[in-house]
Amino acid sequence: MTVLDDGTSALYDTGPVPGPGGWPVTYEQVTTGSLPAVGTPVRPAPRLSAGLRLHGEYQGSGFTEPKYIARRGDGQVVQLSRLLYLVASSVDGIRDAETIAHRVSARFGREVSGENIRYLLENKLQPLGVTVPEGQEDDEVDAPRSDLLLALKGHRVIFDERRTTRIAKALAWLHRPAVVAAVLLAAVAMDVWLFGFFGAIEPVLEVLDQPVLILIVFVLTVASLVFHEFGHASACRYGGGRPGCIGCGLFLIWPSMYTDVTDVYRISRAGRLRTDLGGVYFNVVFMLAMAGAYFATGAQFFLAAVYLGHFEILEQLMPAVRLDGYYILGDLAGVPDLYGKIKPILFSLVPGAKGRAARTEVAGLKKSARTIVATWVLTMVPLIVGEMGYALWNLPRILTTMIRSLTEQLLGTAGAFAHGQIVAGLVGVIGSVMLLCPMAGVVYLSVKIGGRLFRAAKRVTAGRPRLRLALCVLAVAALTGLSYAWVSGMTPKPLPKQPPIAPILQPGVSTEEPAPRDASTPAHGGHGRYGTGGGASVSPSAVPGASASARGDEPSPGESASASASAPRPPASASAPGEPTGTGPHQSQSSTGGSSANPPPPTSPDPGPPTSPTPSESVPASPTGSPTSPPPGDSPAPTSS
Repeated sequence: MTVLDDGTSALYDTGPVPGPGGWPVTYEQVTTGSLPAVGTPVRPAPRLSAGLRLHGEYQGSGFTEPKYIARRGDGQVVQLSRLLYLVASSVDGIRDAETIAHRVSARFGREVSGENIRYLLENKLQPLGVTVPEGQEDDEVDAPRSDLLLALKGHRVIFDERRTTRIAKALAWLHRPAVVAAVLLAAVAMDVWLFGFFGAIEPVLEVLDQPVLILIVFVLTVASLVFHEFGHASACRYGGGRPGCIGCGLFLIWPSMYTDVTDVYRISRAGRLRTDLGGVYFNVVFMLAMAGAYFATGAQFFLAAVYLGHFEILEQLMPAVRLDGYYILGDLAGVPDLYGKIKPILFSLVPGAKGRAARTEVAGLKKSARTIVATWVLTMVPLIVGEMGYALWNLPRILTTMIRSLTEQLLGTAGAFAHGQIVAGLVGVIGSVMLLCPMAGVVYLSVKIGGRLFRAAKRVTAGRPRLRLALCVLAVAALTGLSYAWVSGMTPKPLPKQPPIAPILQPGVSTEEPAPRDASTPAHGGHGRYGTGGGASVSPSAVPGASASARGDEPSPGESASASASAPRPPASASAPGEPTGTGPHQSQSSTGGSSANPPPPTSPDPGPPTSPTPSESVPASPTGSPTSPPPGDSPAPTSS
């Protein structure tokens, strides 16, 4: 309805009034007589931003003053004081500033005027994106977001809030104390059996020999990640909170999953800790299920998934980055954003005006919270700085090793697909992603940190040309010295080529340890990969100046002892995945029957008496060899005893 004038009688008129349908009037305005008059300019009622949720007081807070939590529609969590939260909770799009002032005064216990409300709306809540600026037609706001360096980016919803709540409700019984105790006892028994009696590495080695099992274990690992997130959601539901959606995003550059459990800020600290630990607890439940599947089927790849699940738990409990361990530590301290306290903690150690302001902010924490946060900051900052310095000093080694590994990985994977090894190629793709993610993460993190340092230096030196000049000179000197160290070879050399730890993840990459080059070996040769154009091992007597024991004595230091010359043993055929074994000009010789045949010795000026080959001595095949000599293999057949 439209109420005209401000008298006691309510007169209705169809004449022109401001706005479509007249000014909205509340019950408080009618009862108090504070009705807007026609022709009097009246400001529109303030409105909350689209998607804003008010979660209430932050329970178990580590601050001396109570904090209240609001979550914007873009996912940004905002901390509010009690007065600001009362103002925000009174904004409904209908009440004007005067009505909000009456309501807030009654709840706050102190008189608040309409002018105070307008000041708080314009200078406090609107910059935070809690309310919509006056005159804006829609409820969308473009409020600043905290550009968190180690936060999840590129969110994509997988399970919406309704579906997540339904599944979390079905799994909430797993958080009952009796069930938790039984699960933990069963987990202890499982680990004692797996690591103490069965042998945890055996299932992993079996899986690494079969590409199909690698894919199965990979799928099980992804399933454990999804189950991990439902652990957070179900724990939130069990504690009385309302879980949000479950989705995925990019952590630095690695794909990662997340669960929206912002509502836990309004429940107790114990409930938040249960929610934080719910993920790793569900990892334990998943591992017990995998162990049960092994006992039911006898398939050892289930135990390989159990073995990898332990590493997933250890990774999640690290408090250095925004994973479960970070939030556990934050909830123990009662501080939702530990990284936000790094700057005030460090500046509080500096004398002067900045130090006093930082100490005032730090003083807003309780003593226990201040101790936890300060310990974390003083531990993590030197660790992060040390890791950055180590990475810069070893940058040439890191880049060379990464590029070499990625090149071999891509070539081997392409070769597997070319030879019809589809499963091996798919596993090789997984290995390529596992190589690409750390490389992309290093580049992304370096660019982000460099940009932040540049902007911080520009901001600090604004209006101070001497300080800016000194800082530029210092930066140029540091970069020049570091570049000289890289070019001159002062930094560590690239890592030597090593066989892959998990060969099945790197198809086409040699699994043989590279042998050291002998001083008498011709420089034009080289050690080739198995199944490709590699060198041929020959008798040491074929190399002038080389000698070896005829009875297979112990090799000299630096020589490989991977084969014995004192007993007949057919060499293993070495072929790259995706290539047929026993074909091609560079396949190893294999013996038939119970004995092995010695190939004719290569052409040599003085072949000398026949001796057993020493495994570590290898020279490339001579391009001018005898036409009757056999094709060079990776290793000749040893002599029979």
